[in-house]
Amino acid sequence: MQPIDLNKLAGYFIYDAAGPLTFTSPFFLVLFTMFFGVFLLVYKHHYAKIIYVMLFSLFFYYKSSGLYFMLLIASAVTDFTLAIILDRAQETWKRKLILTFSVIINLSLLGYFKYTNFFINLFNLTTENPLDPLDIFLPVGVSFFTFQSISYIIDVYRKEIAPLTNFLEYSFFISFFPQLVAGPIVRAKDFIPQIKKPNVVSSYEFNKALFLIMCGLFKKAVISDYISTNFVDRIFDNPTLYSGVENLLGVYGYAIQIYCDFSGYTDIAIGVAMLLGYHLPINFDAPYISSSITEFWRRWHISLSTWLKDYLYIPLGGNRKGKFRQYLNLFLTMLLGGFWHGASLNFIIWGALHGSALGVDKFIKEKFALKDSWLFKLIGVLFTFHFVCFCWIFFRASSFESAQEVIDQILFHFHPDLFVQVIQGYQYVFLLILLAFVLHFIPNVSTEYMIRYLMTCPVVVKSILLSLLIFFVAQIQSSDIQPFIYFQF
Repeated sequence: MQPIDLNKLAGYFIYDAAGPLTFTSPFFLVLFTMFFGVFLLVYKHHYAKIIYVMLFSLFFYYKSSGLYFMLLIASAVTDFTLAIILDRAQETWKRKLILTFSVIINLSLLGYFKYTNFFINLFNLTTENPLDPLDIFLPVGVSFFTFQSISYIIDVYRKEIAPLTNFLEYSFFISFFPQLVAGPIVRAKDFIPQIKKPNVVSSYEFNKALFLIMCGLFKKAVISDYISTNFVDRIFDNPTLYSGVENLLGVYGYAIQIYCDFSGYTDIAIGVAMLLGYHLPINFDAPYISSSITEFWRRWHISLSTWLKDYLYIPLGGNRKGKFRQYLNLFLTMLLGGFWHGASLNFIIWGALHGSALGVDKFIKEKFALKDSWLFKLIGVLFTFHFVCFCWIFFRASSFESAQEVIDQILFHFHPDLFVQVIQGYQYVFLLILLAFVLHFIPNVSTEYMIRYLMTCPVVVKSILLSLLIFFVAQIQSSDIQPFIYFQF
């Protein structure tokens, strides 16, 4: 027997910038299995459970972003303290001042890491003595836990919830590892009541959790990564080297790639949390069957769209100050939503397009009585899908010029005669894309049937299925698996 390589073993527990911990890494799957085994021993003891899960969450974040896990702790200490001070304040001006101070701290944190170089570049456009961009590391998930902190302090200000007085419980809420680095964005009023409840997992919930984890792994590590590496990335890296038909298929491919990537992460997050006895909100609900852009945003990244509505759109005035302000508020909300994704012209254009489309959609529905028929529904689905795909070009392209090249190739260098040749050349890519769309359009009742069927399977069968999937994922991992797209936000 060979001696254990202690240096190699220690390397698994030290942050590696080149290989941050993700849900699809074999190490996480082994680590979670060990974590879950200990969790089963402590989950009935409230504080032991809280401390254990919190420490694991901090380790998980350390393995994702290194020493920036201290940033998460600092953010938790700040908002925990300010929320208590805010709750005790009586005068309105004091409450507003404390709230403003908290929001400024959170947005300043977000602004430094995500937007410093953006504003340096803007400044450089106006001066003959340009500044050098700073070498700033973007901690994974900073946007998500910052938004979560902001919603907590605002809910305390609105007196919708009472602030937590136990720092361990607040730290548990803000650092809960399944949704820490890429959402869904969890509301305090939805999650905090679960902290003190007994962790009870029914047979249905256990099997649903297992089903979601397997689906998430398959969507991310098999479908999304394969079509990304073998087709989509090639197109967007050099659009002019490919015909318009290849660029168009690349856009369709990215539409399914980002869906499988992000919804796959969400499925795993919800499944892992459910195994522990906690319920996270749904974040995706078959968005590409939407017949309008308004419906799309009720189905896509639901936790972000509802956050933007409750904490930005409504405070801006919502629909309470006339039609013009309503349309303007919709536009500004989505514009800022685009800017949240990243400090670049492309994300601003992406947000502006969606904001404009929401206003146009609302105007049409108010002015015209559209027929509610399958034909209009189909037309709406096709139009909405292609509009969303057009917007994805700006979301995915590395620059505005690159996005222009993709559009130019599609409009002026299409070459439809190459369609069959392209399909044959990338047959496995398009088989996976087709499979992804088929799975996307499967109704929820079929999903429920599969979960119920999984409940009837013997434990041995479930173990074999999960083991085979993990083995398959491990093989893909060895060929440089792609990081989750939303880690960059």
